[in-house]
Amino acid sequence: MMAVLGYTARFISSNEVDCTAVLSLDHLDAIRGAELDKIASLFPAGARILELGAGTGKQALELQRRGFEVTAVEIADSNYAAHRVFPIKDYDGRTIPLADASVDVVFSSNVLEHVADLSRMHAEIRRVLAPGGACIHVLPTHTWRFWTTLTSYLEAISFFGSSVPQLVPRSAPRATEMRRLGAAWYRTSRHTVGLCLPRRHGARGNVISELWLFHPRWWRRNFKDNGFAVVNDGPVGLFYTGEVLLGLRLGLAKRKRLAHVLGSSCHFFKLVPVR
Repeated sequence: MMAVLGYTARFISSNEVDCTAVLSLDHLDAIRGAELDKIASLFPAGARILELGAGTGKQALELQRRGFEVTAVEIADSNYAAHRVFPIKDYDGRTIPLADASVDVVFSSNVLEHVADLSRMHAEIRRVLAPGGACIHVLPTHTWRFWTTLTSYLEAISFFGSSVPQLVPRSAPRATEMRRLGAAWYRTSRHTVGLCLPRRHGARGNVISELWLFHPRWWRRNFKDNGFAVVNDGPVGLFYTGEVLLGLRLGLAKRKRLAHVLGSSCHFFKLVPVR
C-alpha cells in the first residue's frame, strides 16, 4: 500500500524514525508525458522554447526530441536537482537568465502556483518573449486540490499501517526497549496527525482557499491583470492526486475516464501578451 501511495517510512535506528515522502518519478513522467501530448499542437513548429521550473528536464528533453530548440531553467535547490536528464540552467526564481525577446514560447508545467511574486514573473516572461510569442502554462485545478486533500487521509492510514511493526515490543520491557517504543509511538503519531492536517501546495493561501486559487477562473483573471490574453485553454483530461494514489497501477486510459467523472487535475492555458 505504501508503494502504491508513493510513501515510505524508514526507521533508521531504535530511537529514530525518518518519515520521507517519496514521489515516484516514473509516475510523474507518465503524467507529464501525457500532458505534453495533449498540448503539443499549441507549440509553433521549430519554436525557441523556454521551460520555467523544468524539474528533472524530462519534458524539455521530449520537446527537444520533437524538434524544438529548448532552454530550461530551475532553482538550484529543486527537489529534482539530483535527477536531471537535461542540461538545466540554475536561476534565482525571479530573474530569467535570458536576453530580451529571445524565445518564442515560455512553457511551464505546475510551476506558477509556487511563484510568490507572480507580477514580477509575468513581467520577466513578457521581457524574454519575442514579438508574436506566446506562453503555455499547465496548472493544477481546484479538482486536484480537493481530491489531494481527501487522499491525504488514506496516506495517513497507509503510513500508520506500515509503522505497526515498529510499535510492538520486540523484547522484554526493559528500559532500552521502552525508550525505543516511546520514540516510535511519538514520531509515528506526530507524522500521522500531520498527514491528517494537509498543508497548502502553492505559494499563497491555505488548503481551503486553494480551492479558489487553483480554479481556472482565478488564473484567467490573474493573466488578464498582468497583461496577457487567453487565446486557448481547457482541461488536460487526466485524474491524479498529490499523494500519487495508485501510481502506475492506474493506467493513463483509466485516469482519462476518471477525469470525466471526478474532474481534470490540470488545466492548460495559451496566452499572448497584450499592450
